Amino acid sequence: QLSEAKAKLSHAQTRHALQLHEAEAQMSDTVPWKQYEKLQTSLREQCKAKQLQAIHRQAEQTCRQLLRTQEEQKCLLQVALEQGEGLDHNLRAAQAVLADKAGHLKDAQAQLSRNKQLIKDLSEENSVFAVALQAAELRQKSTEEKNQMLEEQASALKQVIGKITPASLS
Repeated sequence: QLSEAKAKLSHAQTRHALQLHEAEAQMSDTVPWKQYEKLQTSLREQCKAKQLQAIHRQAEQTCRQLLRTQEEQKCLLQVALEQGEGLDHNLRAAQAVLADKAGHLKDAQAQLSRNKQLIKDLSEENSVFAVALQAAELRQKSTEEKNQMLEEQASALKQVIGKITPASLS
């Protein structure tokens, strides 16, 4: 903006110099030199004053624009901060849920380990019981065979007694 203002000033000075030259040519015969210099000085001061006013207006406009931009940035920053707080809250909530789920999974894993150990223990007991059952079945079979043999012997003995008894009574 400053360079633009300088360029405008330079352009205005050039134009002013041309106008002064023309005025000098026209007034050289009619206006006294001192008055001419006063007019020239006055004209230069008026030009400078107008240019300063224009620069001042531009500076005020730029200031207002900067203030608006600053306010917009403050609003955007506030929105970003609020969004950040919301995301931070969501993150903490998600972390709490994950920690809770992790605790449940650890409990479930511990329970699963206990259940595996229990199954292993029961399987070992079952093997022992299977061996004991097999032995009991063998004893039962042996007992049944002995029982069958004793029943056959008892039946044979009854037959013998049945034959002996009528003969001894007669």
